Amino acid sequence: MMMDSTEQTPNSKRMIFLPIILSIILVFGIWLGYVLSKQIAYGAEITSNRNPHGSNDKLNSLLDFIEYQYVDTINRKKLVEKTVTSMLESLDPHSSYIPASDFNIVNEPLEGNFDGIGIEFNILKDTIRVVTPIEGGPSERMGIKAGDKIIKVDGKNVAGIKITNKQVFDKLRGKKGTQVLVTIKRSHVSQDLDFKITRDAIPLYSLDVSYMLNNDIGYIKISKFAATTYDEYLKAFNTLSKKGMKKLVLDLRGNPGGYLNAAVDIADEFLTKGLQIVYTQGKASPKKTYKASERGSFENNELVVLIDEGSASASEIVAGAVQDNDRGTIIGRRSFGKGLVQDQIQLSDGSAIRLTIARYYTPTGRCIQKPYTDNNNDYYNEEYERYNHGELLNEDSIKLDKSKQFKTPEGKTVYGGGGIMPDVFVPIDTATSNTYLNKIFFTGAINAFAFEYADKHREQLKKYSSAKDFIQSFNINANLLNEFYKYYFDEYKLTIPVPYKTKTDEALKPYLKAFIGRDVFDKDAYYPIINEKDKCILKAVEVLSQTQAL
Repeated sequence: MMMDSTEQTPNSKRMIFLPIILSIILVFGIWLGYVLSKQIAYGAEITSNRNPHGSNDKLNSLLDFIEYQYVDTINRKKLVEKTVTSMLESLDPHSSYIPASDFNIVNEPLEGNFDGIGIEFNILKDTIRVVTPIEGGPSERMGIKAGDKIIKVDGKNVAGIKITNKQVFDKLRGKKGTQVLVTIKRSHVSQDLDFKITRDAIPLYSLDVSYMLNNDIGYIKISKFAATTYDEYLKAFNTLSKKGMKKLVLDLRGNPGGYLNAAVDIADEFLTKGLQIVYTQGKASPKKTYKASERGSFENNELVVLIDEGSASASEIVAGAVQDNDRGTIIGRRSFGKGLVQDQIQLSDGSAIRLTIARYYTPTGRCIQKPYTDNNNDYYNEEYERYNHGELLNEDSIKLDKSKQFKTPEGKTVYGGGGIMPDVFVPIDTATSNTYLNKIFFTGAINAFAFEYADKHREQLKKYSSAKDFIQSFNINANLLNEFYKYYFDEYKLTIPVPYKTKTDEALKPYLKAFIGRDVFDKDAYYPIINEKDKCILKAVEVLSQTQAL
């Protein structure tokens, strides 16, 4: 029997419309999923409390939201770096972020070397001037001399183009083994000179100078605590010992610190085996104590350590270890007050963070970290506050936290909570303070004139056989002073009023001599001249001389 066709119609119709219905449902599902995904990604997830440990999700979601919704296109990488920087700065004044582009620049001073051609330079009159080739570096080996003017690099003009220090670094630094062509203009030589210099590892010294203050007192100045500091110290110490050094002045003024291990190594030289140097401790960093070993070579001789408001961190570790063990005399002014320890963590993109992980404590148990708040500007400007309320001029004006008193083994009272207090206070030197001398310094005229003078008179200055000979025999006479004042007027259109000229002359003379000496004999002439009337050094010599008479 044949079926009635009308009985098949409902099924047939369903079969016809089913694909259409499914398509509509699918489209609706896609649309609904899109809307919900937007709400989750850019709305609900930001305020969600479902994951109490979801801070990272919150940051990423916020960045996603900003990137999607912000009115202009953003640079997500820069926004992340700003966020990280602000986050670390909010913790304490010493936790910080180092962008990948700055990593080498920030770390070079502490690593002790960089790759380059090996010169110290100034930019004077829009020209790169060689102050001195670095000893043992490729420029010195090739015959580059103090006073040379670099006018071309790889055939391209670098003189008279308003070149900056950064541009000089970019052109002359480079990977070890690479070459650079440097064109030099040298005084009294008619033709320009070409030098093809192969870049090499150039040492960065952390020990500024060492010399004998008198027959038995040596002087060593350390500017930072770097990877090479201990080796530099030993070399200088051995040289001075051969010259008869029995007592030492260790100058840590203006030294901002550096590596903890370098400070421990230096302090170890002065302390007998077993004496505590420093200990560190933090929430996730168990107490770690550093003690003196048996290797010290200056454990029983008279010692003075110089500090000031610029001495921080590793400098304070050394000064604190010496003071707390009654090992020597601390002379100067209250140190900066940094008692926080940072660990550097390098990130995958070449950047790094320095995170405070512990505090350090001197042997008596004091933390000398000064107070800080969320305002880092106030923290770093505290030095000006010290000056304003008279601390740099008068010992009685120093604000001590009497609640943080500690006793050394010999019963001396020392204080925590804000730097190392010296045993002998020496106020900041205002005797040489002179408004017109300060103006001269501000223009850079002394440095520029000294370079020009040394370059012009280099042959005559060669008659001085050594830095010591120069210091003893070279004098700033009236003719040289007048030559300087003429230069000062010609270049800067400035003069010194007659009533103030005599005082300015006397204040100016040692600086002119020191800068001219530096351009001929480098630091070996500069520091002894500058230090000749230094009140802290004079007080150190006085203290050490008194101990000799006892």
